[in-house]
Amino acid sequence: MAIPLLIFLIAFTPQPWFGGIVMVSAGWGLFEFYSICLPNQRRVEKVLAVISGSLLVWLPQWQESGLPWGIWTFLFVLAAILFLFRFQDLATVIEQLGLILFGFLYIPFLLGHLNLLVDLAAGRQWIFLTLMAIMVNDSAAYFVGSAFGRHRLYPAISPKKSWEGLVGGIAGSVAAVFFARAVFFPSLDLIDCLPLGLLLGVLGPVGDLFESMIKRSYGVKDSGFVIPGHGGLLDRLDSLLFSFPAVYYYAWLVVG
Repeated sequence: MAIPLLIFLIAFTPQPWFGGIVMVSAGWGLFEFYSICLPNQRRVEKVLAVISGSLLVWLPQWQESGLPWGIWTFLFVLAAILFLFRFQDLATVIEQLGLILFGFLYIPFLLGHLNLLVDLAAGRQWIFLTLMAIMVNDSAAYFVGSAFGRHRLYPAISPKKSWEGLVGGIAGSVAAVFFARAVFFPSLDLIDCLPLGLLLGVLGPVGDLFESMIKRSYGVKDSGFVIPGHGGLLDRLDSLLFSFPAVYYYAWLVVG
């Protein structure tokens, strides 16, 4: 049910409703992130950060106006003043302020590139291509790693991942991009399929490992429980947060 609904939303949701979905997703991801890394005493800061941070997904679309600089400045000064007068513990206040600002960069700033991507001439095909490459990467890495995994990829962060699984996942991403071109993206040049597949095959696992590092540093297994059996929304977005910006800049700078 979830995959058909996702396909329908991407294919038929017009702007600005599409941007609204991205904004809500960013807000939920921020909520999960701050729930992991900020103490319960910071409820006021969490609420304000989730609301204001979710609006940042629109900033990439406003980059030519210069407005993002003003918004980033306003949010930084606002957060600085808030933590100045609600510092609570001088030993941790700067760390907590940094986590608020880091959350802005990690989730809404990166996810905001999805709004840029959908505005391209073949934007929705680019989005489907990215999702397909990441989903196939995840599945291929799991099956290849389960069957042939002997060498641990990064045991300090994710003990179950293997180099064999990584190679299988990259191969899966490359195959997925070629499949996407054949099925629904014929305007994509054949010469672009291999670099795109390799790019997504690497960035997907890197994004997953990065979120795993965050969770492991706070002793958390899942970012939340919004998706039964699969953890939180951030656990589903982790591989995509690095991938959407990469695909956008490839489409913009290389494909043109």
